Amino acid sequence: MRVPARLVPLTALTAASALLTGCFAGGQSATDDSGAGGKRIRVAMMLPPRSALSPLSDDAFKLSRWSTAETLVKLDTDGDAEPALATGWTQSGPSWTFTLRDGVTFHDGTKLTAEAVVNSLTKAAAASPKPRILDGVDLTAKADGNKVTVTTATEDPLVPQRLSSPQLSILAARAYRGKTVDPVGAGTGPFELTKVNGTASAALDRYDRYWGKKAKAPGIDVRFVPDGTARAASLRTGEADIVEAVPVSQAAVLDQDLITEVPMPRTNTLYLNTEKGAFKDAGLRAAAREAIDAESIVKGVYEGRADVAEGLLGPALPWAAELRKPVKRAAAGDPGGRTITIGTFTDRAELPEVAAALQQQLQKAGFKVKLDVREYANIESDALAGEFDAFILSRATVLDSGDPAAYLYSDFASDGSFNIAQLADPAVDKALKKAGETRTGDPRRAAVIAAEAAVLGADAAVPMLHERVIQGDAVGVTGAAHDPRERELVTADTHVK
Repeated sequence: MRVPARLVPLTALTAASALLTGCFAGGQSATDDSGAGGKRIRVAMMLPPRSALSPLSDDAFKLSRWSTAETLVKLDTDGDAEPALATGWTQSGPSWTFTLRDGVTFHDGTKLTAEAVVNSLTKAAAASPKPRILDGVDLTAKADGNKVTVTTATEDPLVPQRLSSPQLSILAARAYRGKTVDPVGAGTGPFELTKVNGTASAALDRYDRYWGKKAKAPGIDVRFVPDGTARAASLRTGEADIVEAVPVSQAAVLDQDLITEVPMPRTNTLYLNTEKGAFKDAGLRAAAREAIDAESIVKGVYEGRADVAEGLLGPALPWAAELRKPVKRAAAGDPGGRTITIGTFTDRAELPEVAAALQQQLQKAGFKVKLDVREYANIESDALAGEFDAFILSRATVLDSGDPAAYLYSDFASDGSFNIAQLADPAVDKALKKAGETRTGDPRRAAVIAAEAAVLGADAAVPMLHERVIQGDAVGVTGAAHDPRERELVTADTHVK
């Protein structure tokens, strides 16, 4: 039985905090040694780098959250594009021309030029696999003075939003000289990445030649702490200033004034393998869907700190609920004791507990259920290869472009790069294609919901709940970002009093 968070003894937290003792003291000190004054910001992050901090991977979002790598444009709170390294843009059919900001230098001292931008975008477009934001997109870039023209094979209304993805960060030429992209000393942000210690830690210093507002803090010291109890303990014991992704099991035992909870565009979803195994049968997919009691998972595992899912898109996108209509689905079949294997990972503390709850619910419905739970780095390739009958994933739905069409395409299109469900459905492909081509605004939102309905109608995925981000900020921390898109964390305004 799960121990309620409020009953977790402090000795458990104390033991966990030992994992962090001295971890910020071994490298850069908490106070600035440069003579500039102020304290360095100590950050405890959940996931270690998966691809040596290559911006062409999900590690790009770490670079963005540390304010070291920047993109041509960024997104406002509504998901609309606004200037960043580009000051403006115009469209002509499938081509968009971006005017670059003057006076920007990379951290290695070289200047931001159109050629540098083209180099970064071309490397991303040619990468294998491509960054998710470029799924289904044939993109080329060309330099012309201080402007860059980005052209897609077909007219794409989302080009500016796509270019806001941290995976399309603009780095100095030096970053691309090796076999992998190395962001050390190659960004343009207010903090320069100066050192990476494998999957253990990273250090950044304030970049005084930054084109924008100078950072208030002299630097950032990052430690990667996959253990959620240890991360939470680091906030309680003063070992960290900012703690990413506090587990719900630990939130109740922390000072509530130190945590911030925000509904986020992240859905905990059970992906069903539609290509082979038990869930190739639409009736058995329907049986699994009907067996799942998401409300009990929200109450039991997440202690009420999540929202029961009505669709793939949650309350962080309020327009989705307003547009959603009932979905026609297949009738449930008889599991008949079929054996299924469900995979998930330990990096998000709640997921193994979700898996255990689903195991009980599906067994009650007539399935025989095996679980395979590993670290994400050791299970992702098997999930993408369709080695499981089902896979539990905590998935960001507007992470890349501020628009959910890219996530839907990546996860459910026949040629999507993250198609864990192995879905190949012409009706779904058609709906996804329409959503991707529709102009921004109300028409696009309606097309996105239609695409969501097509996916749900196929029972390729069962959305269970929408998570809330829980972030810990120590006493004295000012200006830390609380970003539901998980793009910002430490900004130029962030500092420790």
